[in-house]
Amino acid sequence: MKKVRIKFLGASGTVTGSKFYLETPELNIIIDCGMFQGLKELRKKNWEPLSIDASKIDVVLLTHGHLDHTGYLPRLVKEGFKGDIIGTLPTLAVARVILLDSAKIQEEQAKKANEEGFSKHPKALPFYNIIEAEKTIRLFSGRKRDEWIQLSENIRFKYRYNGHIIGSTFIELEIFEKMFVFSGDVGRLNDELLMPPERPEWADYLFLESTYGNKLHPKENITEILSDLVQKTINERGTLIIPSFAVERLQLLMFLFWDLYKKNKIPNIPIFIDSPMGSNVLDVFGQFTDWHKLNQNDFKAMCNHFTITSSYADTWKTIDDPRPKIVIAGSGMVTGGRVLTYLKQLIDEPKTKVLLVGYQAEGTRGRQLLEGTHELKLFGKYYPVKASIHFIESLSAHADQEELLHFIDGIKNTPENVFLIHGEPGALDAFKVKIRDTKGWNCIIPKLAETINLYL
Repeated sequence: MKKVRIKFLGASGTVTGSKFYLETPELNIIIDCGMFQGLKELRKKNWEPLSIDASKIDVVLLTHGHLDHTGYLPRLVKEGFKGDIIGTLPTLAVARVILLDSAKIQEEQAKKANEEGFSKHPKALPFYNIIEAEKTIRLFSGRKRDEWIQLSENIRFKYRYNGHIIGSTFIELEIFEKMFVFSGDVGRLNDELLMPPERPEWADYLFLESTYGNKLHPKENITEILSDLVQKTINERGTLIIPSFAVERLQLLMFLFWDLYKKNKIPNIPIFIDSPMGSNVLDVFGQFTDWHKLNQNDFKAMCNHFTITSSYADTWKTIDDPRPKIVIAGSGMVTGGRVLTYLKQLIDEPKTKVLLVGYQAEGTRGRQLLEGTHELKLFGKYYPVKASIHFIESLSAHADQEELLHFIDGIKNTPENVFLIHGEPGALDAFKVKIRDTKGWNCIIPKLAETINLYL
C-alpha cells in the first residue's frame, strides 16, 4: 500500500492562493503556486513561510497563468526550490508576463509607500522584485497538451484543455495507477474567444473548483447592457471605467466592443486599453492561435480599433482627455494596477461609470464597490464614491454550478473522494450538497493548511 500525503496550502475554504502539495513515495509535487488575494488576513499569509521545505519539492505543475495560481513562485524559489516549473507554452508565456508585471508593481508600490509614508511598516518591501521573478522564469519548462509526460517510474501526467484563459488546463495526474484530477479553474461552455472545456473521463481523486458552486450565471443581454452604458457615457460626456483582468477578460471586452462597433451598435467612441500586462498578453494571443477562436486577420483588426496606453504619462493624458471615453485597465478586482489612478481621479464624479465584470473576491475593492460602499481607500486615502457602479456577472471566466456539473458528468466511475476547493464557504457547502444529491459522491471541504493522507 502506497501513501500520498496532500497538504492544502491555499484555495481551501477560500478562492485564491492555489497551492496543493503532494508527497508521494517517488516525488514531491506542487500543483499551482499562487498568491492569496482579497481579505487582509489572507494577504498576510503570503508573507508567512510555507509549512513545507521548498528545497525538497521536485516539480511544480501549473494549471494556468493567473496570479492566484502562479504569484507565489518567486517566493518558492527564494525559499530553496530548484526544480522545473511545468506548464503549457501559453500558460508559461502568460505567467512570465504576470510575474514580471506583478514584481514591477510591487516595487513601485513599496517605493511609493516609503516616499509618501503610508506604510505601517518601518520600510515597505516588495513581496518579490524583478530580479527574483526573472530567476523564477528561468525554471519554466513547457509541455504540450494531450500528451502523457512521465515524471518518474510510477507517476505521469497530462494537460487537457479547460477553457478558462488562454493556455489553461486541467491536470490528469496518475500516481501508482490511481488518477488524481485537478480541475484548475474551469471555463465557460459558450465563451466568445475560447473553446468549451474538455472533460475528464476517470477520476479516483477529484480536486474540483467551486467558485460559483452555488450560482448560475444570469442570462444577460451583454449587447444591450454595453450599448446602453456607452450611449449614457456619450450623452453625459463622462468616462466608463472597466477594471479588467489582463488575461482573457480584457481580450473578451475588446472583442465585444469591436463587434458592437462593426455591427453599428455603438459609435466610434475612444477606447483606451491601459494595461501594460494586458497588451503583452495580446501578444500571447497572437502567438498561440490554436488556443482560441479568432483568426489572425480578425485579431489584428480588433487590436487596431483600440488605443493601447503604455506609459504612466499616457495614463494622465487619458484622464485629462475631455472627450467621452471608455477606459479598460487592470486589475479586475481593483486590487492594484493602473485602474486605481483612474478611480482616484474620477470616482467622485457622478458622470463616471464603473463596470465590474467577473468574480470579485471577498475583501477586494471590487467587492466593496459591488456591495455599495460610499467611499474607497486608494493609496492610503479615502475617496467618496459618486460614480454609478454596474456589474455584468455573466462575463465571468469561471463555470457556474451547471457548467461545473457538466464538467464532471463525463466521469465514468465514482471517485473515492471529491475535494471541493477554490470557493468561499457558502459556495462550497451548497456545491457539496448539490453533488451529493445529484451524483451520490462523497465530497470533502478541506480546511486551509489541512493535511490528508490517502492510501493507494
